[in-house]
Amino acid sequence: MSLDGTYDDDNIFAKILRGEIPCHRVFEDDVALAFMDLFPQSPGHVLVLPKTPARNLFELDDAGLQALIVRVKNVAAGVRAALQPDGVIVTQFNGAPAGQTVFHLHFHIIPRYEGADLAGHGRAGKADDVRLAEQAKQIAAAISA
Repeated sequence: MSLDGTYDDDNIFAKILRGEIPCHRVFEDDVALAFMDLFPQSPGHVLVLPKTPARNLFELDDAGLQALIVRVKNVAAGVRAALQPDGVIVTQFNGAPAGQTVFHLHFHIIPRYEGADLAGHGRAGKADDVRLAEQAKQIAAAISA
């Protein structure tokens, strides 16, 4: 999919936002929802997305982006505090040629651990549900602290 197009209300993130599909929530307020990636590139991989429908970075207004990036930073700080990684990747893709696979704006927060390989975007196997729930609880507690 290109950068331009029509927002699809049936994308998986829209369904998660509406509560039609469950997720392991890490953070939620009126601006954003953050939850565990089911196919993490690294243990503790979290996705943060706006509640406003937007396919990519270019479709959310400046005020929405400003509010969202503050939430991204807070969630990243929670990941850092809870999991104590050696580094943290914060990334975001726009359009299929850039690697975007779900066309609802979202940021990836990926903890990095010295000496550990990073799985490819969209190529990692599905994580253990119990482990995801544990990580979500740890990260949520760190965000609330």
